Amino acid sequence: MPDAIRIQKALADAGVASRRAADALVAMGRVSVNGLPAVTGQRVDPARDVLAVDGRPVVPAGRRTYLVMHKPAGVTSTVNDRHAEKTVLDLVPPELRATGTRLYPVGRLDKDSEGLILLTDDGDWAQQVLHPRYGVEREYAVCLGRPLSPEQARSLDEGIELDEGVASLESLRPATRTETARLERAPRRRTDLAWYRVVLRQGWRRQLRRMFAAIGAPVERLVRVRIGSIRLDDMSPGSVRLLSEGERRRLASARESR
Repeated sequence: MPDAIRIQKALADAGVASRRAADALVAMGRVSVNGLPAVTGQRVDPARDVLAVDGRPVVPAGRRTYLVMHKPAGVTSTVNDRHAEKTVLDLVPPELRATGTRLYPVGRLDKDSEGLILLTDDGDWAQQVLHPRYGVEREYAVCLGRPLSPEQARSLDEGIELDEGVASLESLRPATRTETARLERAPRRRTDLAWYRVVLRQGWRRQLRRMFAAIGAPVERLVRVRIGSIRLDDMSPGSVRLLSEGERRRLASARESR
């Protein structure tokens, strides 16, 4: 089989899951090849062999889909939540979905948060964007009820102890007036609201909300404005667009430079 590849790569290429997750699917007996149970490390030819997960055929890798979305608050980014009223997939227009592929978000953005989220059917690419080794930056606009005190800002700079370990920020600064105006839905009614810009390389669950809560500064609004070189800019809430080839190359370059 000159065109054979390992089964976990075939599944990742088809957008089923990352290679690690695909290995787990094989180990659990959920994957078959030509009607027979798959074996970990098995080599397959995606052009000839019929792969299936839980009895459902896997569509071979073809044209990949890479999307950028401005997720509104109240929309769930996990696509397998049966109790969610609306998920990010509900916002993707049919014309932006490749036939037979399974789109999923690259990472999470909690239901109450807003801003940039990437969606794809390319498991390998998603894993590279997410893996801590590549350190892809994520920038957020954080709205607080009042400005941070010097002591609170110093605590954030030094790191906050969470269950996973010490949570740290790459940078923290007050947002400019231009940055703030772009994100506000209406003219301010309160004069004590304070916006900050925060850059992260870590990606723990609800990390920023937990860090700010730990210093007594609960987050009122959280908007992800940048992932690597991809920026939210003037995308309106709920809008979706294709990620350009140039944007994908620049994001890859950022990973490779680490």
